[in-house]
Amino acid sequence: MRPDSKKLPCMDQENSLAREAGGPVCGIDEAGRGPWAGPVVAAAVIFEGAAPSGLNDSKKLSRSARERLYDEILARGKVGIGLSDCGEIDEINILRATFAAMARALGALPVAPAAALVDGNRAPPLPCPARTLVGGDALSASIAAASIIAKVTRDRLMGELARECPGYGWERNMGYGTAEHRAGLERLGVTRHHRASFAPIRALLANLTARA
Repeated sequence: MRPDSKKLPCMDQENSLAREAGGPVCGIDEAGRGPWAGPVVAAAVIFEGAAPSGLNDSKKLSRSARERLYDEILARGKVGIGLSDCGEIDEINILRATFAAMARALGALPVAPAAALVDGNRAPPLPCPARTLVGGDALSASIAAASIIAKVTRDRLMGELARECPGYGWERNMGYGTAEHRAGLERLGVTRHHRASFAPIRALLANLTARA
């Protein structure tokens, strides 16, 4: 199912699945699959009452709007957060690491959901039935909320890592492969927070080995 770009996410998907499953439904989404550095972060959110107004795909919101909604989601919903660090990403690959983070996010919820809505076209192994939604963060309020929680959480983590490892611009690029990040790599080299299995980092490491 593809979203209608004119509509904001709502609770229709959750309400329909909750009737089928006989209990609360969580939305699950992730942030940080593509960056060269830092963890992938997933969130799971359950709304048993009204969802905050203004929810949308986190990428379509300003930073200030995400921060405001982050607080509202925590106040109104039940939230679980999970992550997979770069070591696990390199060991098992980014897809499996993302699935692991999603499962951890669901496991961190204060109540067990009867079913889950997962953004995308593939769902991780979960202890409850799962339904996938392509473009789910534009359809489902709980997935949109999960995308905001995951994005804000990861952005804050990257800010902390930027203070630990200055010079890569992570506080601005969030670990993505920008010109600033690439320049930092060429000047400073690879850190323990870089994903060595990703092609640009792997190529840089191979080049350094060849020079040695």
